[in-house]
Amino acid sequence: MTTKNDAARDADDADVGAAGSQLSTAPEEEASEGVSLPSLGPIGWARWFWRQLTSMRVALILLFLLSLGAIPGSLVPQTSIDPTKVEQFRADHTTLAPLYDKLGLFHVYSSVWFSAIYLLLFISLIGCIVPRTWQFVGQLRSRPPGAPRRLTRLPAYTTWRTDRAPDEVLGAAQRMLKKRRFRAHTVGDAVAAEKGFLREVGNLVFHVSLIVILVAVAVGSLWKSEGGKLVVEGDGFANSLTQYDNFKSGAFYDTDDLEPFGFSLKSFDASYERTGPQKGTPREFRANISYFQGADGQEHQGKIEVNHPLEIADSKVFLLSHGYAPVVEVTDGRGKQVYSGAVPFLPQDMQNYTSTGVVKVPNARTADGKRNQLGFSGFFVPTYGGKGSGSMFSTFPALDNPRLTLTAYHGDLGVDSGLPQSVYQLEKKNLKQYQQDGRAVAQMMQPGETMKLPGGDGSIKFVGVKQWATFQVSHQPGNGLALIGAVAVLLGLAGSLFIQRRRVWVRAVRGADGVTVVELAGLGRSESARLPEELADLAEALGPDAPPAAEPPPTPTEPENAAKPSDSADPADPSEGARA
Repeated sequence: MTTKNDAARDADDADVGAAGSQLSTAPEEEASEGVSLPSLGPIGWARWFWRQLTSMRVALILLFLLSLGAIPGSLVPQTSIDPTKVEQFRADHTTLAPLYDKLGLFHVYSSVWFSAIYLLLFISLIGCIVPRTWQFVGQLRSRPPGAPRRLTRLPAYTTWRTDRAPDEVLGAAQRMLKKRRFRAHTVGDAVAAEKGFLREVGNLVFHVSLIVILVAVAVGSLWKSEGGKLVVEGDGFANSLTQYDNFKSGAFYDTDDLEPFGFSLKSFDASYERTGPQKGTPREFRANISYFQGADGQEHQGKIEVNHPLEIADSKVFLLSHGYAPVVEVTDGRGKQVYSGAVPFLPQDMQNYTSTGVVKVPNARTADGKRNQLGFSGFFVPTYGGKGSGSMFSTFPALDNPRLTLTAYHGDLGVDSGLPQSVYQLEKKNLKQYQQDGRAVAQMMQPGETMKLPGGDGSIKFVGVKQWATFQVSHQPGNGLALIGAVAVLLGLAGSLFIQRRRVWVRAVRGADGVTVVELAGLGRSESARLPEELADLAEALGPDAPPAAEPPPTPTEPENAAKPSDSADPADPSEGARA
C-alpha cells in the first residue's frame, strides 16, 4: 500500500523530471522495463528497422565500419590508382589474388560492400538528424519550464534570507540572468532560466557536417577526372582526351567539359645528397614549365614541385615522378635517318634509376630497299660504376657517367596488326635477334657512340640524354566542400563537448516571519563540477540586490523526544543552507 509520503515523493520525482525535460534532442526509448510488446507485423518490423537504422548507435557503428573498410583501400593496390601494381600483385600472390578479387579489395571504394556501408551511413545520419532538428527548433521556440516544487532535490542548490520583497528579488534575478545570456522568464513565484543551446547546435552541426563530407566524397567520385601524362624535356601537353597516357573519370563526368589549357616542360631540375648515410636521397625535384589557359591564352612561366601542384582551370597538375630518356638516331641500310628522338626509359631501381626501355623503328629498309623493321631493347644507367665495379647497375641517380646498352632485333614489330601494344615493351614473337660471329649483337654506348648492325642494315647512335617527368592532371570538384565539412565537424564536436546545457531557477517567497527566503538551484544535462561553481557565481552576483538578512535569535532548545521535521517540510526552510 502506498503511503502519503511515498505518493508525495513520487510527485516530487515527476516534478524534477519535468524540469529536466528537453535538455537533449536524443530520442527517448518508448518501451519500459517489464512491459510486454505486441507482435510486430510487416509495418511494425519496417518501423523497428527504421528506428534502429536511424539511431545514433547504429550511425557510429556504420562510421566505424566505413573507417575499417578504408584500410584495405590504403594497403592493397587499387585498380583505379595503379593498374600496374595490381597486375604485379596478382603475379606475386597467386593464392591471395583470387580471394581479393572476390572480396573486391582491388577496387574497394567502388565495391558493393563499401557502397552499401556508405549509403546506409548516409541514410542513417539523415534519419537521425531531421527529427532532432525539428525537435530542437521546437525547444528554441519554447520557454524553460517552471521551477520544481522542491528545489532541494536538484543537484546544485543554495538558499538565504533577505529583507527585500520577493518581487524585487525576482526582478533583479531576471535582469541578472538575461545579462549573462540566459533565456529567462518569471513563472509564478520563481524565475526560470536556460542556457547552453549551442551544445545542441554543435551536436547537430557535427552530424550535418558528416553528411556534407559524405556528399563531397560522392561529388568528387561522380564528377571527378584524372589522367596521367609522361612529358619529355622540350615536349608539351594539351588538355584533350587523346593527349593522356591514361585517363579515368566519374560516372557523371563529360569528357567534352575538359578545360582548354596546356603546358610544356622546359627543363627538369633534380639534385641528390652526394655524401653521408643519405647518399642518393633526392633533395630537389622541380619541373620548370610554361603554361597557358584558354584557346588563345597568354603563356606564363611556372614550376611544379612535389606536393606543390600547379592550379589551373579548376584542375591541379601534380608532379609524380621523373626519369631519363636517351636520345638516339637510327639510320637504315640505305643510309637514311629513319628515327631521331628521345625515348623514355622506365626506372626499375627508384634509388639509382637503372632503367629499361625499347626503341621501335617500323619504317626502316635494307640496302636493297626491302622492308626491315628494327627493334632495340636494353637498359640505361645514369652513373655507370665502371668495368671494375662488378655491376652493370647504376651507382648514383644523377647523370654522372651515363651508359646505354642495347640489343638489336629485326623482322615484324607487330605494329601493323591493329592490336594495341605498349610502347615500353618489344613484341619478339616475329622478330629475330641480330647475330654476329655466333653471338647476339649488343653494345654498351657512351653519348656520341654508334652501334652498327650486321649486313649493312644500318646503325643506331646514342646522341645524349634528356629527362622526363610524369604529371597527373586531377579535377576534384568536392575537395572544397569536404574541407568545409571537416572544419565544421571539428567546430561542432568542440561545441558539443565543452558547452553544457543547463537550467537555473530562482525562487523568492515570503516566510512566516515576514523575511523573504531566496532559493537558487540548477540542473544540467550531465553531471559537471562547473554547474555548482556557476550557481555560486550567480548567487554572488544576485547578492547586492538581495543581501542576506540578519540571523533570527536562537530558539529555546527542544526536548530530545520532540518530533523532528519530516521530509515533507517547507522547501524554503533556510536551515537547509547551501550545497554544491
